[in-house]
Amino acid sequence: MNKPVSANLLSSVGDIAPEFVEIRQKIHAHPELAFQELNTSNLVAERLKSFGYEVHRGLGTTGVVGRLKKGTGSKSIGIRADMDALPIFEKTGLSYQSKFPGKMHACGHDGHTAILLCAAKYLAESVDFNGVLNLIFQPAEENEGGALRMIEDGLFDKFPCDEIYALHNSPGLPVGQIGVLDGPAMASFDRATITLHGRNAHGAMPHHGIDVMQCAASIVLGLQSIVSREIDSLKSAVITVGALQAGETFNVVPEVATIKIGVRALDPAVREHAEQRIKDFITTQAHSYRVRAEILYERKYPVLVNHAAQTGFARQVAVNLVGEENVVKRTPVMGSEDFAYMLEHRPGSYVRLGNGQGEDGGCMVHNPMYNFNDKALPLGAAFWVSLTETYLR
Repeated sequence: MNKPVSANLLSSVGDIAPEFVEIRQKIHAHPELAFQELNTSNLVAERLKSFGYEVHRGLGTTGVVGRLKKGTGSKSIGIRADMDALPIFEKTGLSYQSKFPGKMHACGHDGHTAILLCAAKYLAESVDFNGVLNLIFQPAEENEGGALRMIEDGLFDKFPCDEIYALHNSPGLPVGQIGVLDGPAMASFDRATITLHGRNAHGAMPHHGIDVMQCAASIVLGLQSIVSREIDSLKSAVITVGALQAGETFNVVPEVATIKIGVRALDPAVREHAEQRIKDFITTQAHSYRVRAEILYERKYPVLVNHAAQTGFARQVAVNLVGEENVVKRTPVMGSEDFAYMLEHRPGSYVRLGNGQGEDGGCMVHNPMYNFNDKALPLGAAFWVSLTETYLR
């Protein structure tokens, strides 16, 4: 593979990066939750138009796609950035801290959006490629399936992509490094809401009731045996009880209990097995306690599987950009990401961008003290420039 378009690419992108650091901080100060990214999508659309892109709006409600064609080539590539924030109260105390209490860019989507806008400008003004570039700004990545909504609205029919790529910042990985991994890289995510129905009784006379708390406690403890005793210890799975809600006072046996469960796996077969065993186990436990159980099991994000050839390509682009020593092989994580839907429809890869260590960007995502590290923005943008130029050469 040849070197990227310019040996001075990082420096050249760095020259325009301050404009997009300012944009990133503006987005950070004005976070918008899933499918509410109206101002963010307006900003994205206006910038893309000013760079010369065809701008298309409305896919997935608030999604934006910028299309740029150069030359006569028929190859096409898609690059995705996510735009939504989280329902978290920010505690960073930054000068650009969220102006909307209870809403926060606690996962770095503000950074991902600014990175792709920076790359968009440089690609439009400074790179002569040959083909079609589709920049996909996606809403609602955080548990709401914005990627699937865009696909259902015809994303890949209207904007064909031979390959598709995305990145995510990684606290703990030093700024200047890029992480790659082929195969299963992020877990599936499903959730179950269990409603147990029993019968009220006075706490002094529990024999007159049917105690849902006894049943709920047994379910909470017993669910862990599915992972520890029924799933191959070399195949990862996690069952998390995130909520148990029942009763209001000290001396009444409650009539109803609700249990909320999160389920993750790195193997589709393990995902199937876990779902069936959870349903069987809860049904059996409820029967043994004379409790009626309602089970709402929702399949959310699939396993994110990076394609080998595209991951190899992304790795080589990264090596050419930052050197072999700064490209690291990542390990799978049990977090989930709806870019998995796009990878089910098109070959591609999801890479990691170092966000820093310790006080320099090392705070974990989904934390009220998290902040995207602006030092990582030029490298992320240069990576997208190099990947696009190399692919569409």
